Amino acid sequence: MLRKERLREFHRLLGERILVLDGAMGTAIQSYKLTEADYRGQRFADWSCDLKGNNDLLTLTRPDVIRDIHVEFLRAGADMVETNTFSSTRIAQADYGTEHLSRELNEASARIAREAADIVGTPEHPRFVAGAIGPTNRTLSISPRVEDSAYRAVTFDEVREAYAEQVEGLIDGGVDALLIETIFDTLNAKAAIVAAKDVMDARGVDLPLMLSVTITDRSGRTLSGQTIEAFWASVAHAAPFSVGLNCALGAHEMRPYLAALSEIADCYTSVYPN
Repeated sequence: MLRKERLREFHRLLGERILVLDGAMGTAIQSYKLTEADYRGQRFADWSCDLKGNNDLLTLTRPDVIRDIHVEFLRAGADMVETNTFSSTRIAQADYGTEHLSRELNEASARIAREAADIVGTPEHPRFVAGAIGPTNRTLSISPRVEDSAYRAVTFDEVREAYAEQVEGLIDGGVDALLIETIFDTLNAKAAIVAAKDVMDARGVDLPLMLSVTITDRSGRTLSGQTIEAFWASVAHAAPFSVGLNCALGAHEMRPYLAALSEIADCYTSVYPN
C-alpha cells in the first residue's frame, strides 16, 4: 500500500474509531538485557566512549531487536508504531559523539518500522508509522546556568536545522505522520514545527503533524511553565492533525488535563500516559 493510500485509510479509520499507539520503546529494549557489545556492534567496536544507553543507535547495530519490538506491539493490537528516533537529532546524539549519524538513524529507523507495519498489516487492517521527534536534551526557554538567565546552550536556528535533518530522514524512510512528542519546552516544539513544515513544503509532502506535550507534575504545567491552555494557544497556529499528552503522569493523573485540552483543541486528541 502506497503512502497516499495509507493516509486515506488513516483518516477514514479515525472517523470510525479510536486508534491505538504502541507502548514504550525504552522499556521494551530494557527487557532484552542488551550489553555494551550489542550497542557497539562491529561498526562501533572501537568507539571512544560507552554507547550503552543510546537506544537509537540500536537501529544500526541491532535492527532485529527494534523490528521485533515493533512487530510485538503491532500484533498486540497497535494501529501505529513510533520510530526508534526519540533522540536521533544531531543535538541529542552529540552526547555520544554520533551526531553525524542523525540522518542515517532516522531513515533506517523509519524503514524498520515500515517493514514491521507491512509484516503485520493487512488491507483490512493497515498499520501506520509515526516518526518520533523528541524534545532534544537542550532547552530554548530556560538557561542551564543559574547565574546567567540569558544564556542558552543552543540557538533556535540550530534546533530548527537539527530537526529539519531528522524530518528529512523520517520522510525518506517512509513514515505516515510526524509526531513531535514529550514537549516540555514549547519553543523547542516551535522549532520542530517550522522544520517539519519547511521540509514537507520543499518535498511536496503533506503528512499529519501530531503534537504531544508533557505536564511534568500535578501543578498542571510544562517544565517551562505553561498551563495546558497556554500550550495550546502557543501551537494552535500550526493547525496540527492532533494534539495530546504523554509521559510523566499516569492515566488517572493525566485525565483532567486531557479533558481540558480536548475542550479547547479543534483537532484530534491523543494520550499515552506512563
